[in-house]
Amino acid sequence: MSGELILTGGRIVLDDAVIAGTVQIVDGRIKSVDMGGTSLPGAIDLAGDYLLPGLVDVHTDHLEKHVFPRAHVRWNMMRAVMSHDAQIVGGGVTTVFDSLCVGATEWNSERREILGPMIDALEFAGTNGMLRAEHLVHLRCEITDEETPALAEANIDREIVRVVSVMEHVPGKRQSRDISGYVERRMAESGKSRAVVEREIRAFLEEMEANSAEVRATVVALAKDRALPLFSHDDATLEHIHMALDEGIRVAEFPVSLEAAREARSKGMLTVAGAPNMLRGGSQSGNVAVHDLLAERLVDILASDYVPRSMLDCAFMVATERELDVDLPMAVRMVTSAPARACGLDDRGEILPGLRADLIRVHLVDDFPVIRSVWRNGRHVN
Repeated sequence: MSGELILTGGRIVLDDAVIAGTVQIVDGRIKSVDMGGTSLPGAIDLAGDYLLPGLVDVHTDHLEKHVFPRAHVRWNMMRAVMSHDAQIVGGGVTTVFDSLCVGATEWNSERREILGPMIDALEFAGTNGMLRAEHLVHLRCEITDEETPALAEANIDREIVRVVSVMEHVPGKRQSRDISGYVERRMAESGKSRAVVEREIRAFLEEMEANSAEVRATVVALAKDRALPLFSHDDATLEHIHMALDEGIRVAEFPVSLEAAREARSKGMLTVAGAPNMLRGGSQSGNVAVHDLLAERLVDILASDYVPRSMLDCAFMVATERELDVDLPMAVRMVTSAPARACGLDDRGEILPGLRADLIRVHLVDDFPVIRSVWRNGRHVN
């Protein structure tokens, strides 16, 4: 990347302040950040808009929605990746960890076969300059599938893979502690009695339990051997947090109870929360509300989860809710520098000399953030 870019006349959101100033970019890196305007020729006037670091999303499963845009409709993988990338950049995200499911659940057996092709497509598109955001991979490993270790081992050494998490999606546990809806659905689908369905579910859970401990241990070992950041997914109890700590995990991703989030904080773990939960006013599955976590200072990082632009909306929403007492720099840290550091990226996430010029220009209309421009490595990409 070569050339110079000067951005002035905006409100620059630093890690600890908002200043009126000028940012000079040379060869894709921030050269200087100065108070006040500039008379340098060619400077772009931001006209009072906010200038933020490009957002860093540690968890989005949005790519899969482009691979399967409708039930039973599988899209061309390269076209799915490019469509996904457009929505990522459109949400102000310049670095995204595509959270790809490793292993299957009872409801998504096709995930085994699409993992490799999704990573292939991301690598090809990135290598050939087809993407506007930088795409890295977060392997979220389903510990209830006995095929998960082999799938993880086959992909974990790819350069694009940077984060690993362990998750357990079964009725009655973690994210889905209330199994009543699952029982009702199985009764309707099968025509079986409640007693029969509940007996089948108990047998299913016992089988999953037999697999999960060994699978989890194998995945954790694979990640630790490669010094990759490890996240624990959907912690619900003190025991979940203690298990993660014993494994050397230091990031609790989407804790589903206040109890788990408080314990994670008390033990020095970082906590990732879903921005859509905050925007909706609560969890879609009846778990803890992110608003309640924020009120107790239990959130370090906000992730998009399943709506790419939710991080930007959430940061500005959080900064305007007086009862939360979170200012804009603090809110922006949750979607920029904090996720970058948690994932071992120290070259982005802040507007500081020497860092990558990943930047977004944001204009507010009735408190709704509107993205005017996005730069990655100093290059205008949106």
